[in-house]
Amino acid sequence: MTRANIELGDVTHHNLKQLKKINTVVLPVLYNDKFYLDVLESGELAKLAYYNDVVVGAVCSRIDTSDNLRRLYIMTLGCLYPYRRLGIGSVMVKHILNYVENDGNFDSIFLHVKVDNEGAIEFYKKFGFEIVETKQHYYKRIEPADAHVLQKTLTRRGNPNTTTTATATTAAATTPSERRRREQHQPE
Repeated sequence: MTRANIELGDVTHHNLKQLKKINTVVLPVLYNDKFYLDVLESGELAKLAYYNDVVVGAVCSRIDTSDNLRRLYIMTLGCLYPYRRLGIGSVMVKHILNYVENDGNFDSIFLHVKVDNEGAIEFYKKFGFEIVETKQHYYKRIEPADAHVLQKTLTRRGNPNTTTTATATTAAATTPSERRRREQHQPE
């Protein structure tokens, strides 16, 4: 029996339609063209998942610097149904975890999950995410409309003895030197 090969690849203009198709099939929310144009600029934060060279999933994230925090927001993460429970989602989450660990300056990672999506909630809990809030009427045109906010709180490199929380503040979250450093992580 041949061992499966799971890889992540960059999102480019050439495969953007594959990302759109994956998201349309897997997710209950439709995303507009601006979302996909922004994803093209995301570099390592947006990846297609390949199973034996076939696109079967994707993850799209962005850096959020609201409330004086530097957080990574997982906008979308999904895998085609026949390819679930093969480790593809775990590869995508581990990619995001490695990204924030290598950067070292994130307070947390967060995402929204429909309140009735117990499989996704349990999946993220395996990686240390916790439900920190429930947003009423978060989704439009889908039921249930409520979403849990799942968050994984991180420790910044600058102070290894302190775990930051969602209410902590950070200085210089978007300094010019930090922007340059982040841009260096972007593939050309």
